[in-house]
Amino acid sequence: MIGSFAALLGFQLLGEVLVRSLGLPLPGPVVGMLLLFLVLQLRGGLPTDLRVTAQSILQQLSLLFVPAGVGVMAHIGMIRNEWLAVLLVIVVSTTVTLLVTALTMGGLIELLGRVGGQPTAGEERS
Repeated sequence: MIGSFAALLGFQLLGEVLVRSLGLPLPGPVVGMLLLFLVLQLRGGLPTDLRVTAQSILQQLSLLFVPAGVGVMAHIGMIRNEWLAVLLVIVVSTTVTLLVTALTMGGLIELLGRVGGQPTAGEERS
């Protein structure tokens, strides 16, 4: 488990080094995760010890929400004063996210339907 954890941290570090040295506009951990994905694809699968380590980390994922909760409590006065703006931002951002997701999904379904030879919603079967 320690070796797998070290490998995960190593890929994160490698991602950070690449992002900073190449000036990429991506977070280092994302680049590290992509590199790990590529390595696992080349290896042909996920080693059991890495799977166990990743599952153990994911079981503790809820702990990552603690800092956000502390931040909300630390700024509760500002949120209380600006509740309407906060509510508006939450509603608008959620609506925009849902719309973009729906449009993207619709576009992908249409694109994949054309590629796969299946008629899309507006086309007739021949």
